[in-house]
Amino acid sequence: MCKDCGCSITDVKESDIKRELHSNPQLNDAKTIEVITKILDKNDHEAAHNREHFNRHNILAINLMSSPGSGKTSILEELAKLNRFNFAVIEGDLETNRDAERLKARGVEAYQITTGSACHLDAFMVHKALHHINLDDKNLCFIENVGNLVCPASYDVGSHLNVVLLSVPEGDDKIEKYPVMFRQADLILITKADLLPYFDFDLQKAKDTARRLKPGVDILEISTKDQSSMEKFAKWIEFKMEMR
Repeated sequence: MCKDCGCSITDVKESDIKRELHSNPQLNDAKTIEVITKILDKNDHEAAHNREHFNRHNILAINLMSSPGSGKTSILEELAKLNRFNFAVIEGDLETNRDAERLKARGVEAYQITTGSACHLDAFMVHKALHHINLDDKNLCFIENVGNLVCPASYDVGSHLNVVLLSVPEGDDKIEKYPVMFRQADLILITKADLLPYFDFDLQKAKDTARRLKPGVDILEISTKDQSSMEKFAKWIEFKMEMR
């Protein structure tokens, strides 16, 4: 989380943080921990407000988290082709609006958040984005987080569910290396599954490791080149909608 990587929260002034941190760049003293705790508490309060907003509109909100290049945007593009949901997307990246433009080209309402240097989205960023999205005719909203397997796991953005992607080229060891992220998952999508024959990726080991970290977690193998796997993801979402 950010007490380790040093990125800042949007609604906290950098000068205030520096004043609190004094000369402790390792961010490990009691005062610093207190500051970080207050920041996260404020974030959690704002996240609850975001969830209430989604609930009032009867919308299921899903937070997508993964490494860069795992296929988050591509999967959303393919999901749009299925025409099963009327969904919006809040996009998070350090720079550019390319992912939002890709989705808009598919007819998806999308709003881009450029974080600058922050390596995650937080609840305040999502709250601001919600002012730019019409949810009245939607039943689903994806929050596509910044590509990072560390910080996003520590920041509640107000979603109902967390979906974590792991692409086959990344390797099956990433689950053990980044356990905090995978413990947050309601669903793990093993993406680019069409590449399994070409990579040394032990699918069963990945599933066993994930379920040791979080017993019972749902896991799906998915490929944007395989419509049947996309249908399985869509059915999982529909089931979660019915369970609300």
